Amino acid sequence: MTAADGEGSGRLVWITGASSGIGAALAQAMAAAGWRVAASARGADALAGLAAAVPAIRPYPLDIADGAACEAAVARIEAELGPIDVAVLNAGTHLPMGAADFDAERFAALVEVNLLGTARSLAPVMRRMIARGRGRIAVVASVAGYSGLPTAAAYGATKAALVNMAEALRPELAAAGVTLQLVSPGFVRTPLTDRNPFPMPFLMPVDVAARRLLRGLEGGRFEIVFPRRLAWALKLLRILPYRLYFPLVRMATGVGRQR
Repeated sequence: MTAADGEGSGRLVWITGASSGIGAALAQAMAAAGWRVAASARGADALAGLAAAVPAIRPYPLDIADGAACEAAVARIEAELGPIDVAVLNAGTHLPMGAADFDAERFAALVEVNLLGTARSLAPVMRRMIARGRGRIAVVASVAGYSGLPTAAAYGATKAALVNMAEALRPELAAAGVTLQLVSPGFVRTPLTDRNPFPMPFLMPVDVAARRLLRGLEGGRFEIVFPRRLAWALKLLRILPYRLYFPLVRMATGVGRQR
């Protein structure tokens, strides 16, 4: 994917959700490593500020909930900058939701952005990469997609669907010469996690997360995961029988204990 020294060497990456958090940090890290970066997000002002600070970053404002806009954005990027070598589909949002505040419309809003928005971003770039017989796509999910956790009834469901989608597409894309990777972040300090009212184990600075993601994009592993300690704990949790799973979740989160 890259030159022998691991740098971008002028290759083009498209990053969605690039106005803040992991997306913005990754855009800056990849630009510093020699990549040309097409950065998309709804926040046009934040994108403009990012591009003004880093000349290798070009802003392409986009609402991924609009399928026609996603098609147009990919077409414009490739017309102006050339073929996209790597796409990092990072855009998403989080609305905590449990049983007491469960709301179908808020659930649908998360599905619209996290799941359908990712699919709308994926379709035009995947089609072009298949036609060229090369490229790399990273779908950003979350360790919250591994198993059901309190307050993540909607968010976790969308991320679990992305995991399933990526697993399903990986073999076909590999046969077409396209690499598909799954990104599973744990707790990373971003504007989204700043909303969380609970302690977050193994909370990672966003610049460290961006470096881990970039290193993963330079390799061939299907899943890029960080921090590993949290991920492995949750992977172990999901394979336990439910008679062990639910007591451990109650113990870890304090949710569901009898008063």
